[in-house]
This record gives sequence, structure tokens and C-alpha cells, in this order.
Amino acid sequence: MPTVLVIGYVWPEPNSSAAGKRMLQLLEYFKLTQYKVIFATTATPSNNVANLEELDIESVKIELNNPSFDIYIQHLQPEIVLFDRFMMEEQFGWRVTKNSSSSIKILDTEDLHFLRGFREKNNSESILNSELAKREVASIYRCDVSLIISENEMKLLLETFNIPEDLLIFLPFLLTPINEEQIALLPSFEERQHFVSIGNFKHKPNVDAVKFLKSDIWPLIRKDLSNAEMNIYGAYPTAAIGQLNNSKEKFHVRGWAKNAEEVVTNSRVSLAALRFGAGLKGKLVEAMQCGTPTITTNIGAEGIAGNLPWNGFIEDNPKAFAEAAIQLYNTKSIWQKSQSNGFNIINSRYNKNTFYNTLKNKLSFLKANLKAHRSNNFTGAMLMHHRVKSTQHLSKYIEAKNKLETFKNSSKN
Repeated sequence: MPTVLVIGYVWPEPNSSAAGKRMLQLLEYFKLTQYKVIFATTATPSNNVANLEELDIESVKIELNNPSFDIYIQHLQPEIVLFDRFMMEEQFGWRVTKNSSSSIKILDTEDLHFLRGFREKNNSESILNSELAKREVASIYRCDVSLIISENEMKLLLETFNIPEDLLIFLPFLLTPINEEQIALLPSFEERQHFVSIGNFKHKPNVDAVKFLKSDIWPLIRKDLSNAEMNIYGAYPTAAIGQLNNSKEKFHVRGWAKNAEEVVTNSRVSLAALRFGAGLKGKLVEAMQCGTPTITTNIGAEGIAGNLPWNGFIEDNPKAFAEAAIQLYNTKSIWQKSQSNGFNIINSRYNKNTFYNTLKNKLSFLKANLKAHRSNNFTGAMLMHHRVKSTQHLSKYIEAKNKLETFKNSSKN
């Protein structure tokens, strides 16, 4: 049985973030295609981590700047190494190349971090000048293929950064189509109540969105819908987010949702007032799966629906956003049409079987043509050469420093 080693940035938390759900979708694919799956990370687990043992996935704790990883991967020799975000490729990519050179290297970008950072700063300079872009694009070149979650990001990489198409795969969320029986079991318009906004508060766009919702949008909605409540859910809320809670204004900060799907399914409308970000917004895709219409911004909706009609409204102006939310909340016919649009988006654009075949075909090609594929990627080979030299020396320095500190501490004792 071939092995895939996933080097995770964090432990997967599917009930805390879209990134956690995305990771489990990839792990599920590899399990279904008869791989032995090992999930390795330097991160400390939280209480929200998925039970990988139940999924028959081995978990391994690895360390930064430690030669123990070299020994581990020399012995393992996995067929595939998947890096969860470019930071993991920066840390471990050179070690994989040195100690398991025949492993196919895949980068799961999640979303383009440099695009999100660029938008957050509202930078007037060219995105080509972004330091983060140089790091992330270099990581894409050093890998054999990168998984890109959004068509918009594919276009950016191909047309602005001129990355060869054979280094990229468009691989969005991998979802099961929604059937009529499932739809029939969902709560009706009348059975649902209140607004919901959900998102991990370690993610800066979500923090900004909730603040924007509280200050600029919710007061306008409250004028017309005095009985409606705004329920804010998300893992890892900060003290500043907690202070936004105001029972008198019916603006409730609920914190982590034990069952996010249940919370969204029982809400009438989902609000995502995102002003920056990148990739596909999992909260909006999840709302569509739950039959919950949404109001969001152009940034929030980016890449999700393609040319299909949205499952609600897309508005950037606070007043227009609030008016759309009121209309959707009050009008059953518009709500039902919006819900139907959401089901159509999920079934038309995110059928996992379609993208399973895309990934399967690409991996089959790489297995058969890895040497030639790499020979055609001179830029990647050049960047790997310099990355190995620079990172290896830095890592060796840190290793030596750590050993010296350990020796000093043991001498004192």
C-alpha cells in the first residue's frame, strides 16, 4: 500500500474552520484511493481536533529544525508528501527533497496567503512587489503540483505570475451532492429564525467582518427587524470580540459552535460582511449545504458561484447590505429561490467525484513522468537549489544552537 505523508500547519479542526474541513476532504480522498495516510505536524493539538484514529489515519508529531525528521522520512519513503500551506513547504520541503527525492510533492495552498495579505493592507503597489507573494510563488514552483481552490486564484497565478499550467490543479471543496430527500428534511422558512455569522477568529478577515457587521450593518437591520437576533459563532474568540456582545441590541457573541451545521441550518439568513480575504469562503458554501440563504460582499462571494445566480444577495455598501438582509429575511418567495440557487451551486460546481478524477489523473501522470515533469520546471529546480543551501545552513545553525543550550542546561543541573 503506497503512503501519503501530510505535513500539517495545524491539526485539522473541521468544526472550527473551512481549512479543517478542506484537509479532511483531502484525507478522505487518499483513504478512498487506498493510500496509507499519515498526518504529521509540529502543532500542539486543541480540544477541537478531528479524531484521526477513527479515520484510520496515523498521527505523528514532528519538530522544526531537527534532524529526526530526516531519519523519519528516509525510512518512510512516502509516494506522496502533501504540504498544508506554503509555510510547511518552506520548513520541510528541502528535507523531503534531500531524503526522499522520489516523493511527489504537493502543495495545498488553502487560499493564496499573499492575496489575502495584500487585500488586508489595501496596498496601492503592484501585487508583484509583495514579499509574501515571492515566498508563496517560490513554494509553488518547488512543488510538483499545487492545489488551487479558486478559479480566480488560478487566473491570477497563470496570467499575472505566469506560472506554468502543469504545476497547478483547480481543486475546490470536494462535496457530496445534495439530493431531494435531504432537502425535504431541512427546516422550512417559517421554522427558522434569526441571523447567523460564523467564522474562526484566528482568521483576520472574520474579525474585521464581525466588527463591520456590528458597527455599520446590524444597527440598520435592527431598525426594521427589532425581534430578530444576530448570533455570532466562531472558534477562538478574543476578548475584543467578546466585548461586542450586547444583549440589549440582540447582538450575541456565542463563541465556538459544537455543531456548526446545526446552528446554520436553524438560522434563516447567514451574513458574511467580509472586506478582505482570498480563496473560497467555507462559511458561505456551508450555508448553501444547509439551505440557508446568504448576504455577503464581492470578496466573500468571489469564485464560489461562477456564472450561476447567488443564493441571496451580494452587496458591498452597508446600507444596501442591510436592506438586502431585511428583504431576504422577510420575503418567503425570495428566500426559497435563494435557497434553491445555493443547492444548484453545490451540485453543479463542487461534486467531489468530478474532482477526484482530476486529481487521480494528475497523480497518475506524475507517477509515470516525474523525472520529465521536473526537468521541464527549471525555475523550480533553481529555487530548490538555493532554498536547500540557505535553509539547510540556517537549520543546521539552529540545531547546533539548540544542542548547545541543552548542553548548558544539563551542565547546570
